[in-house]
Amino acid sequence: MEIEAITWNLFNGRDHPPDPALFTLRSRLLRTTERNDTHVQVNHDLLDPLAGVLSAARWDVALLQECPPRWAAPLAATCGAKMLLTLTSRNWLAGLRGPLACWNPDLLGSWGGGSNLTLARGPLGERIRDRRQLLLRRTPERRKVDFVRLGPGLCVANLHASGQRELAESDVRRAAEAAVGWAADDPLILGGDFNLRPGQSDLYAELDERFGLAVPTGAEAIDHLLARRLEILQPPRAWPPEAREVPFDGLAIRLSDHPPVSARFRLGAEPLDGQRPRGHDRPPRPSRN
Repeated sequence: MEIEAITWNLFNGRDHPPDPALFTLRSRLLRTTERNDTHVQVNHDLLDPLAGVLSAARWDVALLQECPPRWAAPLAATCGAKMLLTLTSRNWLAGLRGPLACWNPDLLGSWGGGSNLTLARGPLGERIRDRRQLLLRRTPERRKVDFVRLGPGLCVANLHASGQRELAESDVRRAAEAAVGWAADDPLILGGDFNLRPGQSDLYAELDERFGLAVPTGAEAIDHLLARRLEILQPPRAWPPEAREVPFDGLAIRLSDHPPVSARFRLGAEPLDGQRPRGHDRPPRPSRN
């Protein structure tokens, strides 16, 4: 069975054009649409266009971070998927801040509330069981790893690690240890926004050596889909920028400040020890100088 997986940090539902000059005070305060020759910056709720991009993409399981909690049910319905939602940070007074974030998402930013959202569709979504979570830390931001066992026995863990490197290493290590322990001998995908670049940390080599979790997206990437006991048919790759853009008045809205990352695996065909997909060696270890 082949499995398409995707991970995407949704940037709390906001857009992120390539031209920083489009982020203006009048856009933030007055919700004025700014534009240049190619892109716009809109301070509006982007649920419908983002749901359209996500639902049209090829995937069986989607791991989403910084998802506005109010989006979870509509996203699942649009994608025809079952969902697992876990609230993360800044969700107090949600009844007040949620509507304000919907009206002016740039003003509140991450203060509109966040969540990890795992979606599964097709055979993977037919049976969702063994849901677990681990609170990794409460401060400076609430971070969790979420775990679920899907249809044919595939285990999936969804993580948004801390933004500081030292904290991120601890978050990712603890999440991997927990997910591998929960998965036992079943195949596992550990994905999400790790906030940790393989070119700057030994941790990815450690996860490979200890648990067989491979392979990271690239030396400078922070969004990853690490697999264990799965054959890697297509290593994780970030989407090109235009793939997450939607049209607006002849120009483009670029969704999120993160590109989605996709990978394809085969269930039931574990690679031999030491096997790596072509073109993907272990990430370089950082210099000790």
